[in-house]
Amino acid sequence: MSITAERKQALISEHGRESGDTGSPEVQIAILTDRIVTLTEHFKTHAKDNHSRRGLLMMVNKRRSLLDYLKRKDTQRYLDLIAKLGLRK
Repeated sequence: MSITAERKQALISEHGRESGDTGSPEVQIAILTDRIVTLTEHFKTHAKDNHSRRGLLMMVNKRRSLLDYLKRKDTQRYLDLIAKLGLRK
């Protein structure tokens, strides 16, 4: 369940700190969040797909690690990102 190249470029341009920025935590978290949402929708119709569920759990853990890193390094960027992505209700 990957995302299209156009969607990925849109996320990079929206969340990147400069043009062509693919490595910043904000971009990585935004891409992971999009993939997590896609996989969550997939599980509504394919409840027994345990192989993809393992991938989902790994993505959630990776996103959690990146969010912890961003919170530790720059709290304001962390708060802006979770507000923009709609995380932490």
